Amino acid sequence: MWRVKPLDAILATAEKKSLHRSLGAFQLTMLGIGAVIGTGIFVLTAEAAQKAGPGMMLSFVIAGVVCAVAALCYAEMASMVPVSGSAYTYSYAVMGELIAWMVGWALILEYAVAAGAVSVGWSGYVVGLIEHTFHIDIPSALVLGPFDGGMINLPAMAIAALVTWLLVIGTKESATVNAILVAIKVAALTLFIVLALPVMRSEQFSPFAPLGFGGISAAAASIFFAYVGFDAVSTAAEETKNPQRNMPIGLIGSLGICTIFYLLVAAGVIGTVGAQPVFGAGGQPLDPGSRELAAQCAALGDNAVVCSKEALAWTLRQIGWPQIGNLLGLAAGLALPSVILMMMFGQTRIFFVMSRDGLLPAAFSKIHPKFNTPHVITIITGVAVALFAAFFPVGQLANISNSGTLFAFAAVSIAVMVIRRKDPTRHRPFRTPLIYVTAPIAIAGCLYLFFSLDHKSIILFVIWAAIGLAVYFGYSRSRSHVGRGIVEVHEDDPEVPPVPVPPMPGAPTPGNKQA
Repeated sequence: MWRVKPLDAILATAEKKSLHRSLGAFQLTMLGIGAVIGTGIFVLTAEAAQKAGPGMMLSFVIAGVVCAVAALCYAEMASMVPVSGSAYTYSYAVMGELIAWMVGWALILEYAVAAGAVSVGWSGYVVGLIEHTFHIDIPSALVLGPFDGGMINLPAMAIAALVTWLLVIGTKESATVNAILVAIKVAALTLFIVLALPVMRSEQFSPFAPLGFGGISAAAASIFFAYVGFDAVSTAAEETKNPQRNMPIGLIGSLGICTIFYLLVAAGVIGTVGAQPVFGAGGQPLDPGSRELAAQCAALGDNAVVCSKEALAWTLRQIGWPQIGNLLGLAAGLALPSVILMMMFGQTRIFFVMSRDGLLPAAFSKIHPKFNTPHVITIITGVAVALFAAFFPVGQLANISNSGTLFAFAAVSIAVMVIRRKDPTRHRPFRTPLIYVTAPIAIAGCLYLFFSLDHKSIILFVIWAAIGLAVYFGYSRSRSHVGRGIVEVHEDDPEVPPVPVPPMPGAPTPGNKQA
């Protein structure tokens, strides 16, 4: 179970791509901003407010710092092993098959559960837009899951099913379309900041941390979801001019700008409508997504930001900009499906490579004869995403997704130190600065955020990991191609699904492949 996929074989595959190095620090920074700004800030503001109150501003800073040090470790592995298998491949080449399997298994949480979270977030904005535009009241039972005060979230299921269908029939993710959608998201958030900041009131920030630092830590663990996508910059190392200089600028620059953006949005929400948690009858803060909070919100008439499923649009309506609030809801409705698409791309890619390595059934990597897509695993992924979206609240899904992501990033941070010791002379286009300081900080930061998650998410992750170990020892270990002496590298097979985050317009790519 400690057998490794030969690094030389992986690098031989990578060399076939021979991408031209053309991205500078500015392009990398823009790529990172486009990849990071998205779902989290639109849908998790209410969740963070219930956990930390105004202190959620500090939560954004903490999550951003942890992402920054983890990204520096990620960048060294991405530059040295420039193939598309992400953390799964890095772990396979450095720490062995069992760790790689567990990382791949954890990445299922990162991508599939995250896609469910985005679907729920999309549902909240679209339902709010429809209700306020057409002045109708859609029954909560049909647009909220059972833990949110309803029965089933049909719009979230519908968008997940639509994206699955698009992936099955074959869609090319256009860099130009992606750039337009990124521009829509950034413009919507900028407009929110411009309208909200001038009417802030300082008294809304007091008390700043009603639940203490524990609440700020819990919010940081949830808000980490708002930064998912920053690894897109790390994986662009092979296309970067002077990566040793430009990678840190791109990574730290994009995360810094996104953090400032997030702080301004959070300040706009807090300073205008307030962000104090809702407390139960016993004086204790209610858990986000709980039945108790749903009942309290029903009693309040949704008259608190923590009760809103579309926090930013709701805030604009409260401060006298109802039509702009509707436009922001429309922007989220247009832009968020592309995020679901990218996350499901990422999931099918991981499954595809693991199947080609023999760790999952060969049927998972079957290609449709007409559409030339990995239809089996796409449909399985789509069904899972739709079920997640139908029954679970967005905050719980984001936390579960974060647990898998944090595990994968911690594993990469360990791997970069291991391979520095095992193979110190290997060529590294980018070297993590102060590796034996940066990597331990990244590992500690990931552990800190992981154990700041709610107990339910941690328990679910442990159960998921136990299931993964059972599958590995019961099925995968005996069928592994590496274990049987078959040396193959499938991360860049012609049929492999595209990268989770599309490149910027004009950036060199290995080919605009079909899904």
